[in-house]
Amino acid sequence: MSMVKKFKKVLIANRGEIAIRIIRACHELGIRTVSVYSKEDKLALFRTKSDESYLIGHNKGPVEAYLSIEEIIGLALKKGVDAIHPGYGFLAENYEFAKKCIESGLVFIGPTPEMMDQLGDKIKSKIIANQVGVPTIPGVERAISSDQEALTCARECGYPIMLKASAGGGGRGMRIVRNEADLLREFHSAQSEARKAFGIDDIFIEKYLESPKHIEVQVLGDNYGNIVHLFERDCSIQRRHQKVIEFTPALAINEQQRKAICADALKIASSVKYRNAGTVEFLLDKQGQHYFIEMNPRIQVEHTVSEIVTGIDIVQSQILIAEGYKLNSKEIGIRQSAIKPRGFAIQCRVTTEDPANGFAPDTGKIDVYRTAAGFGIRLDGGNHLVPYLRGRHPEGQARFARAGHQRGQNQRSLFTQCLVPPQVFERGMRHWFH
Repeated sequence: MSMVKKFKKVLIANRGEIAIRIIRACHELGIRTVSVYSKEDKLALFRTKSDESYLIGHNKGPVEAYLSIEEIIGLALKKGVDAIHPGYGFLAENYEFAKKCIESGLVFIGPTPEMMDQLGDKIKSKIIANQVGVPTIPGVERAISSDQEALTCARECGYPIMLKASAGGGGRGMRIVRNEADLLREFHSAQSEARKAFGIDDIFIEKYLESPKHIEVQVLGDNYGNIVHLFERDCSIQRRHQKVIEFTPALAINEQQRKAICADALKIASSVKYRNAGTVEFLLDKQGQHYFIEMNPRIQVEHTVSEIVTGIDIVQSQILIAEGYKLNSKEIGIRQSAIKPRGFAIQCRVTTEDPANGFAPDTGKIDVYRTAAGFGIRLDGGNHLVPYLRGRHPEGQARFARAGHQRGQNQRSLFTQCLVPPQVFERGMRHWFH
């Protein structure tokens, strides 16, 4: 029997475009929203979208403000909030934050802390994948504890190898090492970056796959063991191990491979009775073999392309699942047999970078900003027309997604033509509209 608790007020523990996305989903469900903001975000657009907004992080930096667990939970209790949505980044994969939300009587819109601990950690999730028979990349399934162990394990794997942080994501704490002479320098660098980003410097080693495709599967699970997938996304176009362009359907796989990858994603999620939104990620080698690499137990930046082709509002589904509705309830209305992707979608992340400094993330003033527009164009942005980008939030300022079902629409969209060559769309059309 399902237990449903309708939310009256939700706090968004995030900022920018993902905060706006969550606010929109809440308002469409008739739920009031509470936003928190740092002093650097006092003029940010998400503040004006929310029903209530409150300054946090006094005497803290722009990042640290959004990591203030006690302050955020205290504010939520003071303002009569029913649930907290963490978005992505910041506290979205923080076990302690999810645990303290629940202990305080608040609903955490996401997986349980135990699920987060099992699948959010790359080493633990790899062990789970092996237990349920899903292939993983050869490597070491434990954190490297010393320089000597790093040298020994790298020799056993054989160069080139990949150093990976066990916690977090976004490409932080990842390094490709092609020879032993560079190993310890890169190992210490990866540890330092992971420690600063996630508070944990655990690093493990895997064999590096040359020129793989990065294929991920969107999953949704309710509180009663029902889990579905929303098919795959191709996220292979990356810079500094961070995704730049994502699209669906993935053109690097055939129908048999698609079914196998989606089935393996469900195996991993089902093994812990996963609930809420998550993404199971794989690498596909040149021989067409896929390998599980990690699961992100949260909403993803690129969820938009899956929403476009399936017609499923993933963020609304997150909220309704957290309220206690089953996937197949009339309120959510999702059954695996009824999920039929239609057409294609491609997303491009628009970021602020400095081309004179190797396109490193940058801050400053945006003097000119004109958005794409037209039939099938979706914009998820987080700024006013001419904002100042201060502090340490330069990485993602907007996302453009383009959808299409007819060939003529594809060819008329300059946005899409600039990103994907005509032959790619031809293959997509043959796959979905044969």
